[in-house]
Amino acid sequence: MIDQAFINELTSTATTKKNIYGALLCVEKGDDSFSYVSAAGNILAHTPYYIASVTKLYVTAVLLKLKEEGRVDLEHKISNYLPSDTLLKLHYFKGHDYSNEITIKHLMSNTSGIPDYFTAEAIKDLIGGRDSAWGYEKVVASAKQEKPKFSPGVRAQYSDTNYQLLGKIIETITEKDIHSVFKEYIFNELELKETYLYEDETDSKPAPFYYKDKKLHLPKYMSSIGPEGGIVSTVKESMIFLRAFMNGRLFPKQYLHELKDWKLLFGPGLFYYGVGIASQPVSLFEFKTGMIGHWGQTGAFAFYHPKTDLYFTGTVNQFYGHSVAAKMMIKMIKACKKV
Repeated sequence: MIDQAFINELTSTATTKKNIYGALLCVEKGDDSFSYVSAAGNILAHTPYYIASVTKLYVTAVLLKLKEEGRVDLEHKISNYLPSDTLLKLHYFKGHDYSNEITIKHLMSNTSGIPDYFTAEAIKDLIGGRDSAWGYEKVVASAKQEKPKFSPGVRAQYSDTNYQLLGKIIETITEKDIHSVFKEYIFNELELKETYLYEDETDSKPAPFYYKDKKLHLPKYMSSIGPEGGIVSTVKESMIFLRAFMNGRLFPKQYLHELKDWKLLFGPGLFYYGVGIASQPVSLFEFKTGMIGHWGQTGAFAFYHPKTDLYFTGTVNQFYGHSVAAKMMIKMIKACKKV
């Protein structure tokens, strides 16, 4: 049921949807019986694109590799790695400073309670074309201005601040910058030649992404968000990484089971979040057994569907294009089930 013509139709149809100017998709079967790539609209099959928050899977892979090496435990307190000035009132809730009680696992699972710096106001500035850098210091300062909604571990709330902190923790453990860590632990390990951390504001190679009908040019911002969303890749190299992540190439495969501690999130979208990994339902009948992987705010995606053994990577390069991307993947899952 799934062949090149079928996925070509999916990407072509996607670009007929409102404000979707390009669609890029790679689908592979776990048994290697097929591998197809399709591009439509204003993006080519080999074009690099911003994977945005799919980067969080790369952070998870690094932390699990460091765990295997005995250099970190996910239950360790973040106070072991971050300076006291960073921690001071980072999470101040109902008269109590919880900052020293937060663990690495809390950050990875978005259960830390630390507020997200990526507020409605920050989003408004960016989609309005007001480009600015958001480095680690600015992120921490901004998060401290927001009020936490719960104490650590009580529930989950998506927060990009968590992954900025994880990036700093990785740098502290390895005594290397996050660029070098990604390169050593993932890019070189998997021989990825077109995947890199976006750091050069003059780099125009990645495909542009959109907010509705407006093309966004945000090089300052994209070059400042390394561990939370700064990686650029291609659809094929994203696939290489996704399969390595799911199959024990980067860390012991048994660790993957430990990540599936799902908590329901209602934003930015309805999905479950585990420990550094997301679960996207594909139907009401498979609400907790859907696709596992991650979304990116740019419309990027990297997911694996265990029931059909299908892997998906790609992008629709639209700030709010996730429903279009999800429909492409769900159609392939349904087609595979009919075989």
